Amino acid sequence: MSVFKAYDIRGVYGSGLDDELAYKVGYFLPQLLNSDHVLIGRDARESSPSLFENMCRGVLDSGSDVWDIGICTTPTVYYAGPKLGAKASLMMTASHNPKEYNGFKISKEDAKPVGYDTGLSDLEELCKGEATVAKNRGKIIKHDVREGYINFVNQWKTDLKGLKIVFDPSNGMEGVYLEELFDECGADVTYINLEVDCTFPNHEANPLVLENVIQLQNKVKELGADIGVMFDGDADRVAFVDELGQYIFPDIALGLMVESQLAIDKATVIYDVRTSKAVIEEILRCGGTPEMCKVGHVFAKALLRERNGILGGELAGHYYFRDNNYCDSGIIGAFIVLGIVAKSDRPLSALIADIQKYAYSGEINFKAENKDELMTIVRDKFDGGEFNDLDGIRVDYKDWWYNIRKSNTEPYLRLVVEADNQTILDEKVSAISELIKSNIK
Repeated sequence: MSVFKAYDIRGVYGSGLDDELAYKVGYFLPQLLNSDHVLIGRDARESSPSLFENMCRGVLDSGSDVWDIGICTTPTVYYAGPKLGAKASLMMTASHNPKEYNGFKISKEDAKPVGYDTGLSDLEELCKGEATVAKNRGKIIKHDVREGYINFVNQWKTDLKGLKIVFDPSNGMEGVYLEELFDECGADVTYINLEVDCTFPNHEANPLVLENVIQLQNKVKELGADIGVMFDGDADRVAFVDELGQYIFPDIALGLMVESQLAIDKATVIYDVRTSKAVIEEILRCGGTPEMCKVGHVFAKALLRERNGILGGELAGHYYFRDNNYCDSGIIGAFIVLGIVAKSDRPLSALIADIQKYAYSGEINFKAENKDELMTIVRDKFDGGEFNDLDGIRVDYKDWWYNIRKSNTEPYLRLVVEADNQTILDEKVSAISELIKSNIK
């Protein structure tokens, strides 16, 4: 299976994604993006130093320069690219994937993402070619963007005095910045899994998997904190738990952000096909324009930019902001939610209850080879509602809806169901799940 995916290049180090590929990507990326440089940031995975060394060699052999911004988060690259005027940027990370993985997230000018249909397929073909060393090799130029990045994201920080917060960066890259951002913010702050260790010794760095959030939930309850905040491995995603230790579905967290952001500008808010209709209702209540997009950061960023929207979000915990180059940022999302909680005289659980009006399944995964066949079977059985095929199949009925789609990153069929009450939800989840399981091949 190719390591060139829908949104990035990703795979197990030494199996498809290796030092030779890193060299080739480095060599051919300047050609692909018509650039004389490549800005590179990287996470702290064990394979990153070797991949970085070989990628730099490729860039230099092409006659282009490396702009090295060091070990950082993915949002740091999204900040540094436009700030430094980079035409080609790359973050070396495999996000939440286990330690044996690594990958490359590529952006062009203005932090615009390069997906499979917008350049990665061409890069895949280029990488099959041979590299010849340029007569005038490039050079490595180091850029220290830390202070500028800290100042940039601090624009979203508000008065957090009186708030009790627990942070879990999952031993991932947000640990590089958290203490500097929050140690003097006036809040009572506790950190767990702060040390950057991309072997992820305490739990997988994926806040969408509920078992990974248990440690944070327990710490919030133990300390009587107002909120828990968890980042994924490269810190472009964030998730929250309330003061009772209850997990907040990321689409509902988007709904929580809506009012404060639409108070700035009554603009478009982007949401993905798996989003609760409660969020759509909240966008309309606050005077915004809701617009659905396909799942994936490549699609969300493009649509948000096209609409000049102010805010976007996905069920995976990506939140996108106009003033962040239309890119996703876990820390900006955290600042906004923390500010809302700090300003309110009600607990987070009550604020969420105002929005979360419906019974919601979350994402249910089925491992299957015959994904297209299964989607057709489900659609043929459950076809009496309003049909939408923007991303997989979404069918809306009067009192419930479902979305079923193929994952672009993993070998799964993903199902989401929402209903007006728990009884309907349980009935529909059971019926669709049994139909899928009985036809898996």
